[in-house]
Amino acid sequence: MSVVKSPLSEGDRKVVGDALQGALVDLIDLSLAAKQVHWNVVGPRFRSVHLQLDEVVDTARQHSDTVAERASAIGVNPDGRSRTLAKTTAIDSVPDGWIKDVDAVRALVDALRVVIDRMRERIEVTAEPDPVSQDILITLTADLEKHAWMFQAESA
Repeated sequence: MSVVKSPLSEGDRKVVGDALQGALVDLIDLSLAAKQVHWNVVGPRFRSVHLQLDEVVDTARQHSDTVAERASAIGVNPDGRSRTLAKTTAIDSVPDGWIKDVDAVRALVDALRVVIDRMRERIEVTAEPDPVSQDILITLTADLEKHAWMFQAESA
């Protein structure tokens, strides 16, 4: 049952709802992974990597709210619970303990690549049923790709 009347057909709502839910999980988990690395990064580039990680966290949190609110707007319940994240995330867990700055950069590049690849798939499947949601996914993917570029340049 949906309390909110969706502007989409039931089939389109399912496709778009699944895409938005997947994006929500990826964004929340990305923010958690980046924050964990942020707290534990060490090394000569500590400060720059530490600050860069917070930028990823801010981006992921901002976009996760936009994605969740879009899901609600089309009559889909967003689910950002920890148990849902644990069951559906595709991001590898970050290492325990202190993380050398080069390893922190590598971990974030890997996490961003996974999320970006999945976002690009979602962009494709939402094109026809809901260009509004697709636009949200395009915007957030552009921001994530910018972060990936900056982290990759950090390790060049």
